[in-house]
Amino acid sequence: MPYEVSVVSVPADPNAGFYRSLTHSPKGKIMTDITITENDPATRSQRRSSNQAALDERDRVQEIAAIGHAHNLQNDANRAIADGTSLDAFRAIAMSRLRDTGTLRPAESPELGLSRREVEQFSFVKAILAQTMDPNYARREAGFEMEASRALAQKLGREPQGIYVPGEVLRHQSRGRRDLVAGTPAYGGNLVATELQADSFITLLRNRSHVINLGATTIGDLVGNVAIPSQAGAASAFWVAEGGAPTESAQTFGQVPLTPKTVGAFTDFTRRMLLQATPDIESIVRADLAGIIGVEMDRVAIAGSGLSNEPLGILNASGIGSVAIGTNGGAITWTHVLQLEEAIANANADDGALAYMTNNKARRALKGTTKVSGDAGAGFIWSDEARDASGYGTLNGYRSAASNNVPSNLVKGTSGAVCSAMIFGNWSDVLIGQWGGLDILVDKITNGTSGGTRVIALLDMDIAIRREASFAAIKDATT
Repeated sequence: MPYEVSVVSVPADPNAGFYRSLTHSPKGKIMTDITITENDPATRSQRRSSNQAALDERDRVQEIAAIGHAHNLQNDANRAIADGTSLDAFRAIAMSRLRDTGTLRPAESPELGLSRREVEQFSFVKAILAQTMDPNYARREAGFEMEASRALAQKLGREPQGIYVPGEVLRHQSRGRRDLVAGTPAYGGNLVATELQADSFITLLRNRSHVINLGATTIGDLVGNVAIPSQAGAASAFWVAEGGAPTESAQTFGQVPLTPKTVGAFTDFTRRMLLQATPDIESIVRADLAGIIGVEMDRVAIAGSGLSNEPLGILNASGIGSVAIGTNGGAITWTHVLQLEEAIANANADDGALAYMTNNKARRALKGTTKVSGDAGAGFIWSDEARDASGYGTLNGYRSAASNNVPSNLVKGTSGAVCSAMIFGNWSDVLIGQWGGLDILVDKITNGTSGGTRVIALLDMDIAIRREASFAAIKDATT
């Protein structure tokens, strides 16, 4: 019997047709409904990332353009912008261009690369005696010190007035001036060998130095005059209509100059003491010479006059914020402490190494003054909380320091010279530049008739405030 076979495109029965014994595998995918709303966190995050990338790119372009304009490197800047060069990479390119054209001189470090043993071998006393004794002594006893000084002079390209001390030998300690005389206990006589043990020397108490410890920016190994860039103004933001374009604006940049100024300090020694002292006279001489300079550096950073080759300090800068207590001064209250913080915040400068600094008289007064008048339960303005690892207390949530380098003899109205200052600000905006190493000069004339030796330490440095709005001060706190 004949059979008829029909082939159709879509059979009604999937089990009918050719190869019906094969396993049926459905094609296609099952779709899952996913609803994405405008408030989806992933979407918002993506938008934020996109916006931040646009802001970063704008900042990169503006910064590179500003550097190119400031140093006449517009072509290099345009090329870097077009190529997508990073800001750090362009800074390196700019430095290389300036160095090649002689605009920028590479700094010579005041260090010689001495080994630890050589650093410990360098003797301040021998360097001093080499300038007071005959040439044979210098060659025999101070040959290493003289050779190190000559090597550093050759590296720096200038001769010292006395003897250079390499940078790695310097040790910064805070001590004041004193004359050391054998036989006078309070002035070094206790250092001369009798029954004294070397480890029994008691360090005299000196003014404490805080500016660097609070975060000041130190710039070493400088050569020639230096201009540090600073942002003088910010770019502007605009709201625009759809299809409109924002008004073009750019950040404005200024410069903070640093020029070498010489600070000198001296102390007097007797020849007998230099020859006889046993309890590590080296550390005492180093502490005095470097310490006196350190204390003076601190004083100038706080209250320098800006006159007679003295750098301008924070309290005398015209652009800092001011909190006045009264016509004739008055006592600091908790409100005044908060107003210092507010002044910095209003200037958009409330970031960085923020801290308070005043003198010991004002600290004493604040420790006895409650935040709320007559309410000891509210706490005292300067609390007795434990100090941090650096030895600083806390005031209004920030580090606080007290130093006699902050003046306490200011005048307001009819107050007389009884007013103290208090400073609050970002201490990293204090710039301290240093040129070369320490130069030790011996004066054999001043105390020559008594056999004494006056040792003078000279250091080239400068101090500047990068952004004056980063600080605010009270200058009329009666103490």
